[in-house]
Amino acid sequence: MGRVEVVNIFDRVLRFFRETAPDIRQQRKVAFILLLCQGGITVSGAIVRVTGSGLGCVTWPNCHPGSLVPLKGAAPFVHQMIEWGNRLLTFVVMAAAIAAVIAMYQARRRTELKVYAWLGVAGVVVQALIGAMSVFLKLNWWAVALHFLPSMVLVWIAAMLFVRISEPDHGHPTRLIPQSLRTLGVIATVALAVVLMTGTMVTGSGVHSGDAGAGMEGRLDVDTQAMAVAHAVCMYIYLLATVILVIMLYRTKAPQPAKTAGLWLIAVIVIQWAIGVFQFYQHIPRWTVPIHIGFASIVTAWTAILWAHGYRRVAKNAALVTGSQAGDRKREKSSQRVNDH
Repeated sequence: MGRVEVVNIFDRVLRFFRETAPDIRQQRKVAFILLLCQGGITVSGAIVRVTGSGLGCVTWPNCHPGSLVPLKGAAPFVHQMIEWGNRLLTFVVMAAAIAAVIAMYQARRRTELKVYAWLGVAGVVVQALIGAMSVFLKLNWWAVALHFLPSMVLVWIAAMLFVRISEPDHGHPTRLIPQSLRTLGVIATVALAVVLMTGTMVTGSGVHSGDAGAGMEGRLDVDTQAMAVAHAVCMYIYLLATVILVIMLYRTKAPQPAKTAGLWLIAVIVIQWAIGVFQFYQHIPRWTVPIHIGFASIVTAWTAILWAHGYRRVAKNAALVTGSQAGDRKREKSSQRVNDH
């Protein structure tokens, strides 16, 4: 391929980004992919942990000193591939985050959505740096916990972006549920944060160190069973607050989307509770940990979705194709150019 052909392809790509304005449905697909990626990489990280592959790559950004990729004999090859594969997924998440930024700018959406999208990009960078720190600290429990918790924040942000995209930019911000229920929602969200933090402490004191040869070195020196009980108590508080919130949503005749999100949230919390109980009595089988981590992302996402439905932009006139008036005009001009040709 000659230089002229490369330049022409590059020009076509730039023209596509300048002229194309994705509709709301397309934007939501991009946001949903980002949400899946943000949650999915926590599952792959859990797989790294329970297989003892955390130090399959002993440095960063290289896998081994002088080598970006796994080296035969440097460590068990399967551990190297699992850890290296988890690192490669970072680029997938970054691609999804960048795609969300591009979609928001193409459709000329409001600043709020652009901020959510940019936070996704920034979060991936921060997470990569925290991951490097955890490797250099030989998987010390608090470094690993610090690596997990921001992922939940990024899941929350991606879920907010997914919901908020459907709101027209010219809509008027409107409170759809009473302020007292918003306050209860804050309490439930704080309870969720405590649940997640105590969960990392259960794992940090438990048997799955993250490295096959690390043993209990770098573990949190507390009784795992007692910590698991504290984690369960926090979960019950969170579940109780959520149940009360959903009951009040029905009593105050809140919008149906909020009530539906509340019911889904209760359902996934109960499933997560059942997984946790099974883990407790079965002494935390390895295969249950990625499932538990995955449902942590699902619970966080539904909590964010429920929160988002309490305060939304409402427009009296017909919904826009792209969600923004400028984006619709851009889309119309692009369609006109196609028709002229």
